[in-house]
Amino acid sequence: MESAKFSGRKGYLLVAIGGIVSILLVAVLASCTGPVGPPGATPSTEEIKALIREELRGAPPTVASIAQGGRLYDNWIRETKATAPAGNQPLWALQTTNARTGNDTWRCKECHGWDYKGKGGAYSKGSHYTGFVGVYDAGISKSQEQLLEILKGSTDVRHDFSKVLDESSLASLAAFLSQSLINENPYIDFATKKPIAVSAEDAAHGAQLYESVCLACHGTDGKLINFGSAEEPEYVGTIALDNPWEFVHKVRHGQPNTTMPAALVTGWSLDDTIHLLAHAQTLPEE
Repeated sequence: MESAKFSGRKGYLLVAIGGIVSILLVAVLASCTGPVGPPGATPSTEEIKALIREELRGAPPTVASIAQGGRLYDNWIRETKATAPAGNQPLWALQTTNARTGNDTWRCKECHGWDYKGKGGAYSKGSHYTGFVGVYDAGISKSQEQLLEILKGSTDVRHDFSKVLDESSLASLAAFLSQSLINENPYIDFATKKPIAVSAEDAAHGAQLYESVCLACHGTDGKLINFGSAEEPEYVGTIALDNPWEFVHKVRHGQPNTTMPAALVTGWSLDDTIHLLAHAQTLPEE
């Protein structure tokens, strides 16, 4: 096993070194005089360093990887089919307002919210309130590499998820945090939970999207799948009306460990998702 890991690292280093050598060769050749024309411009030291950093970083994450990161944020235990860690997430002890225990305490969304704003967003009150900050500001201000290190406990060892998630999953989660967080304030009214500035034509477009993509699994009234229990059922309309931020997140990234398509992968725009929300809010709650 260790030799396999070493071989993987060795192969990566060889590829990276090969890429760096290619960059340096291009830099040298760019300054040479060709058979015709003047010498090419010599890249600056900073330009060469930037190219080397890009080469070491590797290929950018795919849309599928970003969508998977969104599902991990939702419920990484379900998405990875992992055995839930024993007890509560270590940081959970810092709060006393949210009475949930066990699996729920390990879900990113439980601390940071479906709108990614934690105590500053939809989870600023109610049973989900914890007082923890959101991830939105970090997502737009920090690099993907910095976010990955935070997930590995660089700022607080109690936030080290490398003990429960593999490198690929952590990379997908960091990619999601870096590239898929949105500010939903211009799209969803915080007080009414209704889409903002959605016309009848937009809602009709949402109905078309529902019929073409969602109806087969969820039914005309959105009640073919019960996300809750017999005592407290939850349907498409229930979520859309009660928690539109959760609805938008799940439409964009998919439902953990299911075949539900992710709007990010299918090429839907954010407007498409908001139009779908407008239609979903016309479906029955119960």
